Formats: sequence, structure tokens, C-alpha cells
Amino acid sequence: MCAVATVGLISDTHGLLRPEALDALLGSDLIIHAGDIGAPEIIEQLRALAPVVAVRGNVDKGDWASQLPLTAIAEAGSALIYVLHDLAQLDLDPVAAQFKVVVSGHSHRPGHAERNGVMYLNPGSAGPRRFHLPITVARLDLRSLPWGVDFIDLSK
Repeated sequence: MCAVATVGLISDTHGLLRPEALDALLGSDLIIHAGDIGAPEIIEQLRALAPVVAVRGNVDKGDWASQLPLTAIAEAGSALIYVLHDLAQLDLDPVAAQFKVVVSGHSHRPGHAERNGVMYLNPGSAGPRRFHLPITVARLDLRSLPWGVDFIDLSK
């Protein structure tokens, strides 16, 4: 397996994987889907681009979804990444657990914050538009410090 330099981040597809999202994630060494996937085919389409780490969101139901964990850990280069759908359900101390990044979805709002040396990322929603929120995915660049984060607006 090659070293992970770029991590594609996607969430809240709700059964809709836009071609623009696939284009934006192309070239990722790893893809993380932070839940509310909506259909198992979405994971398969993402796996055609790169290995995928995915967690179950609150709308993911059925046999296919029950196979997905509620939380996951991804190793990407020197980054240990904790993945869950709803940040409000974070039940551990990322600093004590030595996570460098926490990826979540659920809010449909893209976000990037750093607290106590931990990067918190929400790629936003890549599925059907909700309210007036943007349709986005994100890319985490681990090639140099500080790590870079780009949000890609798919609605343009």
C-alpha cells in the first residue's frame, strides 16, 4: 500500500453521489465517508477511486448499513484519524487517544477548527441540497506541515 498523502472527505450523500464529487475526490490516496451514505452503491463507487473508510450515519438503515461501524479509525501517514457521523456523539478525548484529526458529518455545514492540537473537519454535505447550505467535499493534504484543507464547492 502506498503512503497516504491526500485524504478525500465526503459526508451526507443521502443516496446521491454526484459526478462532481467523484471528480473532486479523484487522486485521493484514501477516502473517508462520515456517514449518511444512503445506499451501498456509493461506497462501491468511491472504492473505485481509492480505499474507503466509512461510518454509519443516522439515516443509514438496513442490512448493508448494519455492517458499517458507528466509528472508525484511519491511519494516513503520520495522522491518526477518528471518524464518526455526529460530533455531538464524540465520547472520547481525542488528545488523550492521540488522534490528530476528527472527521464528522451530520450538520451538513463544512467546517474546520483546531483545538488542543486536534484538527476537527466536517466536509459538509455532498448529497441533495438542504436549506441554503453549500454542496461540498473536502481534501486533506498531509504532504507538508501544517496540513492543508481545501473545501470544494460542488454547486458552482
